Amino acid sequence: MLRPVRTGGAMLIRVGEERTEAIDISLAGVLSFVAGGLNAVGFIIVGSFTANMTGNVSAMADEIATGHPGVGLLLAVYVSAFIAGAMVAALMIAAGEKRGVRSIYALGIGVEGIIVAALGAALLAFGQTPLQLATILLLSFVMGLQNAVTTMISKAKVRSTHVSGMATDIGIELAALLGDAQARKAALPKLRLHSVTLAAFTLGGIVCAVLFTAIGMWVFWVAAFGLMMVSGTELYRACRLNRP
Repeated sequence: MLRPVRTGGAMLIRVGEERTEAIDISLAGVLSFVAGGLNAVGFIIVGSFTANMTGNVSAMADEIATGHPGVGLLLAVYVSAFIAGAMVAALMIAAGEKRGVRSIYALGIGVEGIIVAALGAALLAFGQTPLQLATILLLSFVMGLQNAVTTMISKAKVRSTHVSGMATDIGIELAALLGDAQARKAALPKLRLHSVTLAAFTLGGIVCAVLFTAIGMWVFWVAAFGLMMVSGTELYRACRLNRP
């Protein structure tokens, strides 16, 4: 069992009920920005989304129904890569929590950063044409990994890689604002969190799409650097918390 954290911050250390609204908003803002950026760049490079599994499943069904089973199978592989990323993250976190490794969530984001950096290096070295399939599979994998990390650490309050659920929740909470005082009080924190998630995902897509036109594949290293900075900061904080 992990000991409660008494200090501030720690967006990748505090778990579940230890977390505050501010910590969840910080986590959603930072990682949704990165997810939106990678999703946009992935679409520019290969014409397919890596965070939008709803769209990929719908497209898969459509391709199969219209007599293109090969394309449908390929889309199924994308979805499987996302699921595999989530599964790897869940196994890593379960093992870390069993051993009392407080930094396990930060390590998960660090792994994501390493994979994104390696992908960027490969694309710079070999170009996008021979690596289209690898690009979409790796980006789908890291999106699944990231979403599992944010989901597990926040007990499903934060989901950083897709916005369909967030948009639905925003509508629900806006309706709740029309209710009594108690309903409004309960709705406002959720509305803030979901709105930040949606806005950060959108902004990340815009910024990274613009960056891609300016610096090309180096945008992956920019994203990787951001992820590693977040991971490194949280790892340092975890080390300080574990000192006697």
